[in-house]
Parts: sequence; structure tokens; C-alpha cells
Amino acid sequence: MEIPISLDPDNRQSLQAQLHAQVRALILGGRLHPGTPLPPSRALAQQLGVSRNTVMLAYQRLTAEGYLQSREALGTFVSNELPESCLMAMRSAAPAAVAGEALPTRRPIPFQGRAHAVAGARRLTWDFWLGRPDPHSFPFKLWRRLLNRALAGAGTHFTDYGDPAGLPALRHAIAEHLGPARGIAVDPEQIVVVGGCQEGLDLSARLLLREGDSVAIENPAYQGAAYLYESYRARLLPVNVDSGGLRVAELPEDGAALLYVTPSHQYPMGFTLSLERRLRLLDWAWRTGTYIVEDDYDSDFRYRGSPIPALMGLDTHGCVIYLGTFSKALGAGLRLGYLVVPRQLVAPARTAKALHDNGRPWLEQAVLAEFIASGAYANHLRRIRQLYVERRECLIDCLHEHFGAAQVTGSEGGMHLAWQLPPELPRASALQALAAEHGVGIYTLQSGAAHDFGGGPWHDQVVMLGFSSLGVKQIRTGIERLAAAVAAARSPAAPPLPAREPSVARRGQALRPRAL
Repeated sequence: MEIPISLDPDNRQSLQAQLHAQVRALILGGRLHPGTPLPPSRALAQQLGVSRNTVMLAYQRLTAEGYLQSREALGTFVSNELPESCLMAMRSAAPAAVAGEALPTRRPIPFQGRAHAVAGARRLTWDFWLGRPDPHSFPFKLWRRLLNRALAGAGTHFTDYGDPAGLPALRHAIAEHLGPARGIAVDPEQIVVVGGCQEGLDLSARLLLREGDSVAIENPAYQGAAYLYESYRARLLPVNVDSGGLRVAELPEDGAALLYVTPSHQYPMGFTLSLERRLRLLDWAWRTGTYIVEDDYDSDFRYRGSPIPALMGLDTHGCVIYLGTFSKALGAGLRLGYLVVPRQLVAPARTAKALHDNGRPWLEQAVLAEFIASGAYANHLRRIRQLYVERRECLIDCLHEHFGAAQVTGSEGGMHLAWQLPPELPRASALQALAAEHGVGIYTLQSGAAHDFGGGPWHDQVVMLGFSSLGVKQIRTGIERLAAAVAAARSPAAPPLPAREPSVARRGQALRPRAL
């Protein structure tokens, strides 16, 4: 380890005194923390071009003053307990180090944006968070085998730059998957591997948006998209949704720079855009010169009827940019997704991706490519679809059992339901707070990573319930506790619920999904 020290032979101070002062300043400034090892005297002397004796004498002085400790056979370290005089010096030096006080006026930071909601640090015992896969469903054993195989054949992959658009084998595997799964006939060259949906949204925005451009977007919409386009200083044009999905008739007549839409499982309400509206939407996009960003975030999960082909599969004019992710089927920690762009955007997209990060890490791409190509991904999807069907049905049954004719949307697919609250229940924000007091996590549009532009019927009347990461017993217990909390709030004389049920929580955490 080298430390940032520079000695001046022409200085009036001796080299030893300069070395002493600079090491002491590094300690006082917090750049050398307690317990940090210092370079051996011989190595530091060679680094500075001085005699070893100069370094040893400086170390001895610092040790005598309590700044350093010498440990036999181990070396020299910054003291774990600094002397009182050192602590006083650090306190007296702190005010001068306050950032920006002594600096000239800075220009305003150009970026302006809001962070969208993601799974928070507060983990409730019965947490119906959205879009989180079952933690026990990840194929650890197979993934480990594929990982070891990739490492064994790594060659120069760890030392060479790869294709910025993504590993060719992975892009080929994705193209082969999209044909039968989503009805998209695509060349691997049209695919750009990205770090999940959010990076894909950012990359497409970078290609298409300038400040002041208009963006048509669903209302309500995915918060991460709305806030992203807002950060580009775009002019957002909300278009309401209903049970048939986006209300195509309300799209602006003169088009927009782009339209963001979630047609397979509208986020957050879960509606599916009808085939008739899909065709009208594509006609509008071609007529107005608008690009459509199709976010197909959880289309792998369809439980009723045949899936409607993706917009890109129906597009004959190159209007659609398709966005997919592996965060929902495998896990967000993998940080892998993909864009499929029309042919005229292939070169700009590759360039933008290269300028952004030169491509995703090789190892994860290599493992995922083999996982898909081997058929393991298709088997994995079949297994977890069955698992999620059982959990979805359990959630709907529990809502009906405890709250009567509960009106839910989005049950045909996806990983969450939107529950439209009846008039007799508290509003969504109040119900969320009440549930949290009893260890149950349910989510309003805002807290569930959705954005309501207003003007629609959903504000504070809908709660969102994810079912994919909870076992059947956990779902039953969570809804039972929610119902009991509502009943207790209506009848203050009733005995209060315990804030937690440790035994149930432990069983829920240990619960593993039943093999189906």
C-alpha cells in the first residue's frame, strides 16, 4: 500500500519532520483510519527516495505521540485509540473542512429529479410488496453449476472489453425466447442488454428526448418512468386508462416524442390492452411519427387465456421499442434486462450504450445465456407460474372471505393485484398505515411505485398487493390480520392485536414453496 506523501529536499524542514507532519495530517484528516496498516519502513523509504532511517525515526516519533502502534511481526498501524491531543486537533480542524463554506459560488446542478419508490429498508412480517419473486424459487444449484462452467472457460473474458450491446450468446438466446413467448421475430443485433428496466428506460429516453419534448404516458403510470422523463425536462401528457387499458382515443392528435405504455399488465392497475386498441395505437404511432416504449415487465406470468402478442410483434413500421427484464422471473439482484429496438435505432442504441458503460459484466451474461439456451429458463417459468397461480387464488379467496365481494383488477397475469376499496373501508393511505401497525405491508399507488396524475377514479381508493414472494400461509395470515385490524379500528373496545406474532413470522420466514 502506498500513501500520498511528497517530500521536498529544498524545504527548511528536515525530511523526517516533513514525513512526521504529513502522516499526522493524514490521520487528523480522517484519510488514515484507526487500525489502518502503514507501509513497511523499507517500502516507504523506497517510494519516497529517502533513507530507511528517516522513515523509522518518523514512525518512532509518531508512535511515541500515540498516533501509531507497532505490532511485532505484523507491522505499524494507526492507533485504535488516538491520544486526547489528537482528538482535540481533529475537533478544532473540523469546522474548516465543512464542504463549500470557503469555496466560490458554484453553478446550479443541472440534474433535477425525484427518486421512485423501491422496496424499502423497513421489512414487515407479512409484506405484500410488488414485483418481488419468491426468494426460494431461484435455481441456486443449477446456477452454481453453470457459473462454475463459465468460470472454467472464461479465457480472456475477464480482461477484455465485450460488445457494449451485450454478450452475443445472450442476445441470441433472448431472440430465440421472444419468438414463441411474445410473438416477436427479432434479429439478435436489435437487442441491447441493459441493467434492468430502469436503465432501458433511460437509454431509450437518451435516444429520443430533448428538453421540452412531449411524452405521452399512462395515468396512473409506473413511477420510475414518470420521474425519469420528468428528469429529462420532458412535458408529460397523461392519458387515462380503463378496464381495456390505455384509452387510445385520448392520445394527442399531433403525437409525441414517445409514448410509454405497459400493455400486457398495466402498471399499477393490471389491465390488459385489448387487441383492437393495440392495432389502433400502432396506427396512431405510425401516423404521428411517435415511438412507443413498450414495458413488458412481467408478461412471463399469464394465468387466464392466451397472451395477446406484444405490440412489437404486431408492429410492421418500426415504431416500437420493447423493454424486457429478468428481475421478475429470476430476481432484481441479477440486474439484467434488455431493449429490442427497431432497425433504424440499432446503431444509435449501441453507441449510447457504449458511452454509458461499455456493456454489462460478462459472467452474469454468460451464465444467463446458457440458462436460457439449455431450456432451464422455460422450465423455471413453468414451475413458478404454477406457484404464483396458487398464491394469486389464495389472495383473492382471502379478500373475498374477509371483505366480501372484493373488487380486484390485474388477476389475469402479473405478480400483484389492485384492490379497489369499498366505501366502508378507510381510504388507501389510512388503511396502509393501519396495516403497517400490525406488521402487514399493503401499498397505495404512491408508495407502491405508481404515479397518479389526477383526474382519474383511482386516487386513494386502491391498494396494491403483491403475492409472488409470500407463501400461502403467509398470505392467509396477512389478510386475517388486516381484517382484524380494521375490525379493531371500528370497535375501539375490542382487544388490540399484538404488533407481531413471532412464532408465525418465524414459520413464514422458514416456509418453502410446495413443489408443484
